[in-house]
Amino acid sequence: MNKLNFLDLKTTDPAFNLSAEQYIFEKLPADRIYFMLWQNANAVIIGKYQNTLAEINEKTVRENGIKVVRRLSGGGAVYHDLGNLNFTFIAEADKTDELNMRVFCLPIVKALAKLGVSAEINGRNDITIDGRKFSGNAQYIRSGRVMHHGTIMFDSDLDMMQKALQVDPSKIESKGSKSVRSRVTNIREYLREDISLEEFRFLLLRSILEDNPGEEYVFSAEDIRGIERLKKKRYDNWEWNFGRSPVCSLHKSARIDGVGRIDVFLSTEHSIVTGLEFRGDYFSAEDPALLAARFIGKRADAEGYDMALEGIEVSKYFSRLKKDELLDLLLA
Repeated sequence: MNKLNFLDLKTTDPAFNLSAEQYIFEKLPADRIYFMLWQNANAVIIGKYQNTLAEINEKTVRENGIKVVRRLSGGGAVYHDLGNLNFTFIAEADKTDELNMRVFCLPIVKALAKLGVSAEINGRNDITIDGRKFSGNAQYIRSGRVMHHGTIMFDSDLDMMQKALQVDPSKIESKGSKSVRSRVTNIREYLREDISLEEFRFLLLRSILEDNPGEEYVFSAEDIRGIERLKKKRYDNWEWNFGRSPVCSLHKSARIDGVGRIDVFLSTEHSIVTGLEFRGDYFSAEDPALLAARFIGKRADAEGYDMALEGIEVSKYFSRLKKDELLDLLLA
């Protein structure tokens, strides 16, 4: 077996951490296995082939300062916070070049068993306790190498997770891969003795090293510069995180006191508005189609919508409607 190098990253910047994964995968010596533990401050991590708008509640994400970052691997969207611990294995791929989740999930299951927690690998990429998911996993394979990464929900804010990812699937038609929502749980409630996340992090790393002895790898100044370049080029870039989204159609609807019902039919491609139509039982002095035309070509986010509505008196198109109310509907 190849030598193991472990990295215990302390930064909580999701763009940096995902850049670090890619940098290790592409730039560091391939004659060893890398194991990385890391955490992100509040973030939604989108699968490579997903439509970002179809996976997030944009209003919740924006109001709570939740970062949205697309990763290299496929699979579904996941929510990260400081109650969640992430792990990554980077190693040689097996000869079949097929995704093999189990081999990288087993060390997590074994580590939990030492803490008295009975976990199982279920489905195509989940680790569960009593049938409830606490870990989602994904892989990226290129040139004989595999990057396997997964979440470990230790004490995450499950309410915020549901809000950030909660989009009504009946309102969305997307050509991107949609996440499958499932029952989730935190590890902490199953522990025989309560421990902190930092203690759990230490015990997990110790368990991994017991079976795979290795040494720590510390990023050099050159490594950091390379990671920062990747971050700027890709993971801190709107075009990567939102713009790569495939075609998406959304229907948003609300009944607003004093205004009436407004239905919004929105089409986007690469998260740019390609079509917008208003319907409902509202009154208007000007044709809302004229307002809708202002959105075409704008980004389908708060910044783009603000630009479309700059200098516009919204109440002309929807009697008694305020600009903020229209933005809330568009971003819902």
